Amino acid sequence: METRILIVGGAGYIGSHVNKYLNDHGYKTVILDDLSYGHEASVQWGDFVQGDMADGQLLDKIFTKYKIIAVFHLSAFIAVGESVQKPGMYYSNNVAKTVSLLEAMVRNKVDNFVFSSTCAIMGDPEYLPIDEKHPRNPINPYGWSKFMVEQILKDFKKAHNLNSVVLRYFNASGADPSATIGEKHHPETHLIPLVLDAAIGRRESISVFGTDYDTPDGTCVRDYIHVNDLAQAHLLSLEWMLKNQACNDFNLGNGTGFSVKELIEVVKSVTNKDVTVVESGRRDGDAGTLIGASNKAHEVLGWKPKFDSLEVIIKTAWDWHQDMSFKSS
Repeated sequence: METRILIVGGAGYIGSHVNKYLNDHGYKTVILDDLSYGHEASVQWGDFVQGDMADGQLLDKIFTKYKIIAVFHLSAFIAVGESVQKPGMYYSNNVAKTVSLLEAMVRNKVDNFVFSSTCAIMGDPEYLPIDEKHPRNPINPYGWSKFMVEQILKDFKKAHNLNSVVLRYFNASGADPSATIGEKHHPETHLIPLVLDAAIGRRESISVFGTDYDTPDGTCVRDYIHVNDLAQAHLLSLEWMLKNQACNDFNLGNGTGFSVKELIEVVKSVTNKDVTVVESGRRDGDAGTLIGASNKAHEVLGWKPKFDSLEVIIKTAWDWHQDMSFKSS
């Protein structure tokens, strides 16, 4: 029986890119997704199983049918504002269901886990760029839910010797250069696709939430990392974990921040289209500036991002975005 990687949430934005990347590099995959936010049309590689990651019987069947050597967990609710309004939903899905998944792994003697975490566990930064030693102080339920799972993984290592690698993303962005898969959420909450929607005419304007932050132009500053570079980090993390049979954690960003207003100007330049901007008040739970230090990932994993220009990142997103309605259900 050939070995497989189980990707939970593999029909979603980042999950589908990780799936493609793994298959492009010789790994076989199984995708588990309940399609609450993912798209079955994005699962173009591996075997697809529709279901809930907290369904113990279904997980037992998957672990019995396939020789799973590792689980990648990318199935989480991710909207910061929504987490503030509906914290119970976030703790139920992001924490409780993850525990069910981990217990199924222990039950079936699957010992390797790669976890999609977030820079949001750091809260308002005490210094920049944010490295792995930065204090954890989440300011919204989304960040807390991810932080809780990170602690749970430490406990599972002690109790069950479960190996794990935690990957803390900054702002995932862009699309596979083939334009076969890309970013599409319902509803859309991420800045780049929203600005591209405004550029292409799918929406009338783009809202800028907060113009009074302590940043050069008053708008939030973020570190954008291409989704394929994140996929590369997942593969390198898997190989490091299989070799070392240990746990580790890595922050993944480009180390450069762009404000909301700067990003909108880059979109205008790449698309050669105007964008109408509407300024609004701050959203609850948003930090002013988040920029990541990824030195540890470079040194330990040998991670080398290939899409380190915001213009290139937006160009790949634009190539996908112009006719994405025909590529995803």
